[in-house]
This record gives sequence, structure tokens and C-alpha cells, in this order.
Amino acid sequence: MKIDWMNEVLKRKDALIENTRELLKIKSVLDEENMNPDAPLGEGVKAALEFMLNLGEKDGFKVKNVDHLAGHIEFGKGEELIGILCHVDVVPEGDGWSSDPFGAEIRDGKIYARGAIDDKGPTMAAYYAMKIIKELGLPLNKRVRMIIGTDEESEWRCVEHYFAHEEMPAMGFAPDADFPIIYAEKGIADFDFVLTPVTGSLQESGIEVIRFEAGQRYNMVPDYAVASLMAPGQEEWVGSRFEEFLTASDSEGKFSTGNGELVLELKGVSAHGMEPEHGKNAGLLLSSFLAGLPLQEQAKSYFSFAAEKFLNDSRGKNLEIAFSDHITGDLTVNVGKMIYDKEEGGKFGINLRYPVTADIAYIKKRLQKIAAANGFSITNFSDSKPHYVEENDFLIQTLQKVYEEQTGEKAELLSIGGGTYARSLKSGVAFGPLFPGRPDVAHQKDEYIIIDDLLKAAAIYAQAVYELAGHRENQSG
Repeated sequence: MKIDWMNEVLKRKDALIENTRELLKIKSVLDEENMNPDAPLGEGVKAALEFMLNLGEKDGFKVKNVDHLAGHIEFGKGEELIGILCHVDVVPEGDGWSSDPFGAEIRDGKIYARGAIDDKGPTMAAYYAMKIIKELGLPLNKRVRMIIGTDEESEWRCVEHYFAHEEMPAMGFAPDADFPIIYAEKGIADFDFVLTPVTGSLQESGIEVIRFEAGQRYNMVPDYAVASLMAPGQEEWVGSRFEEFLTASDSEGKFSTGNGELVLELKGVSAHGMEPEHGKNAGLLLSSFLAGLPLQEQAKSYFSFAAEKFLNDSRGKNLEIAFSDHITGDLTVNVGKMIYDKEEGGKFGINLRYPVTADIAYIKKRLQKIAAANGFSITNFSDSKPHYVEENDFLIQTLQKVYEEQTGEKAELLSIGGGTYARSLKSGVAFGPLFPGRPDVAHQKDEYIIIDDLLKAAAIYAQAVYELAGHRENQSG
């Protein structure tokens, strides 16, 4: 049976775009302040999950809401289960957008919205892939299940809860990274460097940091930082130095005074934590300025540590943990959250991504040694192990075949620093939606998905699902 998958997608183009925009208009950012049993991650996240499940139910799929933390949409028959692992939560929108980050505006053949490429656009493309197969009545000898997570951008509570209660697919893919095929993912560790509060005496200058804050998520480069200082009689001097610093570092910021405090603000550039060099860390930049001031002892320790160990070093060289391998490349370090308070001390929230052959136990020991030597401790250490699928695996062989037939290009195997739901499966890979040569705008302002790429991905996913789950004698070409 020969099926023109792209033609089937084009028949449904308007509906696919409209459903994608409807999903993108839901502000599904983790909202821990407004959690409740029916919305354990906030109302916006709940609404996005329910949107997908309602869509599936309307189209005749089997659907299940798993305690409002995850859900699935399923069709097909057979013992074996194929998984498509998606997520509908998004990172905070950040500043500097050209249009409403939840407006899903179409400009120049692109849909602009937070989550357009990560991961709502790809989720809808994969859903339409399932919808096409179902509507064509194609025979399947396996079940196909789209598993929808709601906490991928934070702590993965969704998949942990889901797989504690539901069936684990034999194999599957996550449409949440790059084409052709991501067969290896780095390990991901989140942890905090914590500076214990100490009694410090003010230096003669009298400059004291009252409060400093930057960043919202471990896996994002902070694009804004703010510090409140007490600098009696020296506000003008500090302000002048700050303006010189902004010019020298080619940064945008400002200072203001009020209520006896001097407030410094600095803007950076957000980026995904898997490659911090793609962004400009506002917290580290402001820390480097503060480290050059005569500060209270405790504050001096915090900001000097930031400048010496993290600034301009995303590879962990200054932390003595630099490592690289031929499969997944360099270890990376992102300082995603920074907080300092004169009463409570300071904390750095770190997102560490390490190669598949790295020894995380050794890395952790090195970090603990560095921390102790500088008056810090390491807390809240969590670790998601690296993921790797052999090149001759049936899943990879099948997806390579599909990609090459749909695009006419060689399906190279790639590795990434990002963590996708694919690592939840023993035989799982990340598969699109970002095509080679396209800029990665995930987690950045003016995030978008190219409509032609959305349609192309849907066609690839449709053939992939059918190749993985369809009767062998009826495979498409």
C-alpha cells in the first residue's frame, strides 16, 4: 500500500494549524503557588492537558487522565505498545517578545508563541499523525499511545507518576528535539551550591547587598538580574561604575535609588540550559560587577565565587569537572537560579549536563570538594542518568528509513545535551521536530515553529507510526 503522507497532512492543514494555535494560547506554565488536587501543577497546565485529551476523545481515540499529572491518547490493537512521548507544559515566557507570547500569532509563515517548538507544535504534529492513520483505517498490529506529560520543563513529576501507574511502552519516540534522530542524551543533574549564613562585619565602605536574584529555572539561562544595595554616601559612585560596566560588557541595565537603597538591574539573553553559551547570563554578569565592590564578607564570598567559578565557563573547567566524549560531547554547566539575602545567605541553582561515559559519582565528589573549600555545601542533588540506544536497534533502523524516504536526506544519528522523555524508555529516541540548519529557538523570546516544518514533521510522524505499528505486509513507501 503506497500512501502519500504529505498529501494526507495537507488535506488537514487548516485544522492542524488551528488546533496548534488553540493549544499554544493556553498559558501552561508551572504554577506552584496555585496548586490543588485537581490541578497539581496549576490551572494552566491542567487546561493544556485537558485540551489534548478532549481533542482525542472527540476524534474517537481512547483517552485517560492520570490524576491530572499526565494522560494518554491511544488507538490500535495488539500486545505491544508504541509510545509517543510529548509534553504540554512550557517554560516561563520571559521578556522582550515582539508579540503576545501566548497569542500564537502567524507572521511570515511561522507561528510565534511560547511552546511553539517546545513542545506543543510537535505534540500536535504527532497527534495528527495518529489521526491520519486512524481516519484512513490502516491496519495496525500494535497499540499506539501518545503519552502527554505536564512537568517536563521542571521535575518530571508527570512521567514518574504516570509510569508508576501505567504501562511502559516497548519502544517509542519523543518529538521534542532535532531531526534526524537523537540516539544519545547526556545525563542531567540539578543541585544547589548553598552558602551558609555567617556573621560578617561591614567594611569601611559600608556597601551591603540586601537582596540579589536572577533566574527562574535550572534549565534556563537567566535573562534578568536585580540587586538591592545599601551604600550610604556612595550611591553616585556605584552608579557611575555600573554604567561603565554596562558599556564595557555591552549589556543593558539601569540603576535607581529609593527608600535608602540602590537598585541595580541588568538584562541578559535567555537560552536553553543545555547550551549556556547561546545565552547571556544576567545573574553572572551582575555578580561579576558586585564582586568588584568592597562588600560585606558574606556577600563578597558569594559574588566572588560566582565570578571565579562560573563566569565565562560553561564547561566546568574552573570547577575542575570538565569532561568530553565522542558520543555526546562536552559536559556543560548552567547557573539557572541565583539568590542572595543578607539574612539567609546565598544559593546557586545548577543544571549540569554530562556525557554518557562520564562518572557522575566522581563529578559529585569533585563538586563537594570545591564547595567545601569555598564555604559552600551541595544540596538537593538529583540525577537523570544518560540515555543511549544502539545503532542497530529496530526503532532506529525504522526511523532512519522513514526520515530518508520523506526528506531524501541521510538520517544521521545525533546526540544532545537536552533531556527528553525518550530517556524514560529503554528503547526510546528523540525524533524531530527541528530540521537540520534551522535555528533552535526553544526557551528564547519570539519562539516559533515554521508552518511548513510543522506539516513536514506530521507527515514524517505519520509514516513512522505506521512503520512501527502497522502490519508488516502493508508497509508504506
